[in-house]
Amino acid sequence: MRALHVGDDALLVEVSSGEEAQALHAELLRRRAEGALTVREIVPAARTVLLDGLADPARWAAKLTTARVPTLRSHARELVELPVRYDGPDLAAVAERWGVAEREAARIHAGTEFTVAFCGFAPGFGYLTGLPERYHVPRRATPRTSVPAGAVALAGPYTGVYPRSSPGGWQLIGTTDAVLWDHTRVPAALLAPGTRVRFVPVEGA
Repeated sequence: MRALHVGDDALLVEVSSGEEAQALHAELLRRRAEGALTVREIVPAARTVLLDGLADPARWAAKLTTARVPTLRSHARELVELPVRYDGPDLAAVAERWGVAEREAARIHAGTEFTVAFCGFAPGFGYLTGLPERYHVPRRATPRTSVPAGAVALAGPYTGVYPRSSPGGWQLIGTTDAVLWDHTRVPAALLAPGTRVRFVPVEGA
């Protein structure tokens, strides 16, 4: 691990993979819950974890850079189920890339348990990991100028759901009516880092 000082009271911890970032994030949350770590925010990303509002950043920088990245442990976080219609305009292209029929592509995706690795891009947007590497797909060569809210999409190792209409270059394979972000809800985001997610095909879709 490499710890970079950010301002007066924050550290950006770099690791070598997304799985290591998830494992470190989970371990730091555990330490904070036990009272062994005093920090305001712990924010994971693709290969980093930001600790903001850290009580003693110099001490933690020294501690983290000499520590080993912990093993990612299974956890009992609540499972969120998202209803989905596998009706996306890129489903056929994804199925062809996978070498299966469209119905089988939907079955593979719905049969996977995902984990929210980190959030970003837009409020409520989670980067979900879980698909084996053979099912990773590239972004579209030409991004769409408008992707509708609720679009279920793939890009690289990630699955995501667009919480609102926006431009986007991910492969669209389905649609959900789930509300990913609602400022009147507590918490406003349906998905948070570490949340387990399954996509449940809508009957008859």
